Amino acid sequence: MWEKTMPVNEVREIITKTHLYLGAGAIQKFNDIAKDLVNKGIKKVAILTGKAAYIKTGAWDVVSKALEENGIEYLLYNKITPNPNSHDCDEARDLAVEFGAEAIIGIGGGSPIDSAKSVAIMCCYKENTTADLYEYKFTPDKALPIIAINTTHGTGTEVDRFAVVSLLEKEYKPAIAYEVCYPMYAIDDPNLMVGLGKGQTCYTSVDAVNHVVEAATSLVTSPYCVMLAKETIRLVHQYLPVALEEPNNIEARYFLTYASMIGGVCFDNGMLHYTHALEHPLSAVKPDITHGLGLAVLLPAVIRHIYPACSEVLAEILRPIVQLEGKENEAEEAALKVKEWLVSVGIKETLKDLGFTEKDVPKLVELAFTTPSLDLLLSLAPVKATKEVVEAIYRESL
Repeated sequence: MWEKTMPVNEVREIITKTHLYLGAGAIQKFNDIAKDLVNKGIKKVAILTGKAAYIKTGAWDVVSKALEENGIEYLLYNKITPNPNSHDCDEARDLAVEFGAEAIIGIGGGSPIDSAKSVAIMCCYKENTTADLYEYKFTPDKALPIIAINTTHGTGTEVDRFAVVSLLEKEYKPAIAYEVCYPMYAIDDPNLMVGLGKGQTCYTSVDAVNHVVEAATSLVTSPYCVMLAKETIRLVHQYLPVALEEPNNIEARYFLTYASMIGGVCFDNGMLHYTHALEHPLSAVKPDITHGLGLAVLLPAVIRHIYPACSEVLAEILRPIVQLEGKENEAEEAALKVKEWLVSVGIKETLKDLGFTEKDVPKLVELAFTTPSLDLLLSLAPVKATKEVVEAIYRESL
């Protein structure tokens, strides 16, 4: 396997819109980032993170020391929750503005990094709220510089222009995607991920798989997206079982992190459709649901419905999981084999297990069509997204 030739303990640079450092020990590159911030005249930063992971991973020791040694003052906001909400982003924005922050750092998985993107924008639009941003009441064309220090291997948000924040009162979980959301720098260090539990390891990896299944089959996909999708699924299929059995295996964490990153680039280009559009209402209604788990529950039914429209692409990218010929009549087999794979890595749940019933389906369907931004995702599905199709996917996932 070519992967054996890659020096996982050497840090390599990957440049997309974001300058990314990938590799075991990449967190030490934050010293260089801090020096560059000073060279750019940045003397104050606000840091968004969750309650504990930024410390447990060891990231904070490096970040705080580098900031202090380079004379950069910092404000720490460590209240970001899974499925972050607009109120916390507003509070963090107000504190950052009062502090005089000139850049925003996110430390964590998708939630802190997406929140950092949101706050970086909102610091430049003090007259607006984060809810205004996510309800598309204005279009941002500026933001403070963003640095993303990633601690999970699933979202790809460290290299893409997407961010997601929940609006609790309306049970909305919209997404935004703007050029100003790209982080200036990002760090993907597998050493920061060895502490992920089995659930987090699995759910985040399955998030990456969903990203590429959707991006490779959307109405705006490209050969580039299909290539990235094939590699993402191959790497997750190969290395997720290893990481589940050997949490400290740096090689496995490295390639899951890389898979997540290229998955982020993949859907940054090919966009998303059914699975994400239908999951967002789930975790908007029940914020305790882990995003990747919600996606996993929906994925087999989504594949069943879209397979006839893109059978050849799905057969190609799903080859590590199931051997298919790319014929339209293989939809049921594809769905069942993907479900079997999910069970094999520990995901056995259904929507009923997540607390949903038949009575919830109409509300979920309505949210899928009324939540800001989800209509765009649904419009990119390879099979026309009618309420009947969306309802069928939800019901089959129960």
